[in-house]
Amino acid sequence: MPNRLAQATSPYLLQHADNPVDWWPWEPEAFEEARRRNVPIFLSVGYSSCHWCHVMAHESFEDELTAAYMNEHFVNIKVDREERPDVDAVYMEAVQAATGQGGWPMSVFMTPEAEPFYFGTYFPPEPRHGMPSFMQVLEGVRTAWAGRPGEVAEVAGRITRDLAGRTLSTGSGGLPTEETQAQALLQLTRDIDPASGWFKGDTKFPPSMVIEFLLRHHARKGSVAALEMAEGLCGAMARSSLYDQLGGGFHRYVLRPRPGATLVPHFEAMLYDNALLCRAYAHLWRATGSELARRVALETADFMVRELRTAEGGFASALDADSEDPVSGRHVEGAYYVWTPAQLREVLGEEDGLLAAAYFGVTEEGTFEHGASVLQLPQDGPVVDGERIEGIRARLLAAREQRPAPGRDDKVVAAWNGLAIAALAECGAFFGRPDLVERATEAADLLVRVHFDAASGRARLGRTSKDGKAGANAGVLEDYGDVAEGFLALAAVSGEGVWLDFAGLLVGLVLDRFTAEDGSLYDTAHDAERLIRRPQDPTDNAAPSGWTAAAGALLSYAAHTGSEVHRTAAERALGVVHALGPRAPRFIGHGLAVAEALLDGPREVAVAGHPDDPATAELHRAALLGTAPGAVVAVGLPQREGTGDGEFPLLAERTLVHDLPTAYVCRHFVCARPTTDPVELARQLGGVRP
Repeated sequence: MPNRLAQATSPYLLQHADNPVDWWPWEPEAFEEARRRNVPIFLSVGYSSCHWCHVMAHESFEDELTAAYMNEHFVNIKVDREERPDVDAVYMEAVQAATGQGGWPMSVFMTPEAEPFYFGTYFPPEPRHGMPSFMQVLEGVRTAWAGRPGEVAEVAGRITRDLAGRTLSTGSGGLPTEETQAQALLQLTRDIDPASGWFKGDTKFPPSMVIEFLLRHHARKGSVAALEMAEGLCGAMARSSLYDQLGGGFHRYVLRPRPGATLVPHFEAMLYDNALLCRAYAHLWRATGSELARRVALETADFMVRELRTAEGGFASALDADSEDPVSGRHVEGAYYVWTPAQLREVLGEEDGLLAAAYFGVTEEGTFEHGASVLQLPQDGPVVDGERIEGIRARLLAAREQRPAPGRDDKVVAAWNGLAIAALAECGAFFGRPDLVERATEAADLLVRVHFDAASGRARLGRTSKDGKAGANAGVLEDYGDVAEGFLALAAVSGEGVWLDFAGLLVGLVLDRFTAEDGSLYDTAHDAERLIRRPQDPTDNAAPSGWTAAAGALLSYAAHTGSEVHRTAAERALGVVHALGPRAPRFIGHGLAVAEALLDGPREVAVAGHPDDPATAELHRAALLGTAPGAVVAVGLPQREGTGDGEFPLLAERTLVHDLPTAYVCRHFVCARPTTDPVELARQLGGVRP
């Protein structure tokens, strides 16, 4: 019989609706039940594409004996971290403080007052590698709760006071400076492995936000080191098994299982990674003209549209790492993506099969598990005819599509769709793909129709939706910042000022509901559910921090409108970059990228001309291809100031020179000479071109 999760909209929660565990969603009634029964709460946090979440669910939550013990002695709460990033952040901070590490599934035992007292991540069904079994953990917690209640209460209270008492200094040194950015770059050069192009370490996550900082710093300062580092990182990722060499798109991360071994991926594919990397490779192409960057950007855009787009026009959160192995019938990680030499020959024939094995690094021994290999482009691979390889890719992709596909989490997350909107809009504009701009517009329409709620009398942005129905959870700061960024990018590409207006509504809500008196930003709104700590984190994780995403949107909106209120808010929020950038640049890459825009202006570009005039289109394209960090672009008919008939404030009083479409570039209240020449406009916006 289904449990309480059967009514959830989260695909992750629905995966557990038929468990014998009597799961509760995160709701007040669950805590009331724990108080009534005087039992502890077991909180399990994960997400649908998490491999080890599936493993623990199969081993423990589907086991009747384990579930019976859980139901008798605990109130069990299941949370989708993608729906409730605030709950995840608060308790992950506690897990990391107590154990020195974190991850998912996250397992937390806490009092009926939500105060945590015991932590872990994955627990096996029997003792293994020094870890206790999950049943041993359950029995130990139950014994402590029943036999030492005072000790448990004291530990829970101490942990909660420690979390609540933590303060975050945004730094008193003021705005990021040239020295801030230079020191950040220097630290990054120490972290890079120049031989491989990757950052050092055996586990490698895609550093999308750092790449954006490096490209912007190069554009502003002409730093060869910054550009070479960005090119090296992008080249290493594109050649590795992090990138799907057949279908395009990126996996979550790669790791080296043992010294000297091939990097192998964790195969889940996340919308946020692909949106961020799509945009990063497009910006690398804009800076260098790299054909590799162009190919990867477009293949990743096409992957998002093909594999992640929902029927309602939004983009799903993720593809699972696991799928059914057609040989064994079991769900295993990577089954959809790996190949043996024999499988290549079966699809391609002997000659092309041997070539594909050499080109993609497929060996008889295997580079992954059970004699299978991940596809990559080895440095010492053969030089081959491009058309032949494209034909091989197409045949392998067609054969792979006959395999059981990984599951998809159809939940639409506002923040990640904002990232996708920005990437698809810019790729469409850069590479002459109006279909990508249309997909971006459709996703933006969905966010406005389904996620944005103004009917309640208090406007807010919903965190998630599924099947066109909004979820119950309120948006957090990253939702407001990333969606505003997506709308601003779409406004620049489409010339439709309504997207600037929607971005203005969102950044206005950031000012009203997320901003502290000292200018720092909280991850949750002032009227959000109160947890044991109000989360506040300026550092990037897999996606830009909400703090710096909001700062970037505030800065861009101020450049569009001339609003001192919004610019001041952005500057106050960026004080944290001055404090953290030189010390931990890999964890505040987006803030460093926004700081580059601040130091450059950002530049304000107005292209005045009739939308149907080809000369307007040429100027508009030159404006979008300018590399000046964070430049904002408005395009449309000239507008009379004060009449209220215009969509973009930057177009007010922008007259045509000799009745020709004309571009204006301004920053810091000073404008360059208006130009009708796309080449001259490119010079004004290009920064330092290679």
